[in-house]
Amino acid sequence: MLKIPPRIGPGPVTTPCAPHTQISQNPEPEFHRAFKDRAFEFPFVTRQPSRISVPGAEALCLKHGHGCGCREAFMIGNEFAHIHPPKDGSLHMMLPEGTVAQIDELDWAEPHPMAAAGIIPSTAVMVYAPRDNAEIEIVLRLLRLSYEFACGKLGRVENVVF
Repeated sequence: MLKIPPRIGPGPVTTPCAPHTQISQNPEPEFHRAFKDRAFEFPFVTRQPSRISVPGAEALCLKHGHGCGCREAFMIGNEFAHIHPPKDGSLHMMLPEGTVAQIDELDWAEPHPMAAAGIIPSTAVMVYAPRDNAEIEIVLRLLRLSYEFACGKLGRVENVVF
């Protein structure tokens, strides 16, 4: 079970359409770097340019044979999340349906505008850039949830305690 506190303060300003970016509360370079250093440590994950995001975004992709989750666990191909460049710092990831509203209510994320419009799966969210070491830990926990969803360890709807 995952348990996280509400995010402190108001949510950042984001763009209302694609490209979906975070335009306020962007991370300091050292926090962005520290987060990325740990984000790519999951087993069987490769780091590569995102095939669906802005230039400079780095994708977390599962190696062939390790992506066993449902279609809604992936953005494109075997990409289940990507991290935007430092000036933005946010990331998009796929999360089990049952967690999307809860994480949004706790102000850690928001639905992707294209998901809200029904164009892409409702499991697509923007998780806000971590602003300090404590937030890095929480965002890594959310990224682990996305990873486990992509690995097929979680169903489409997962009961998670927040």
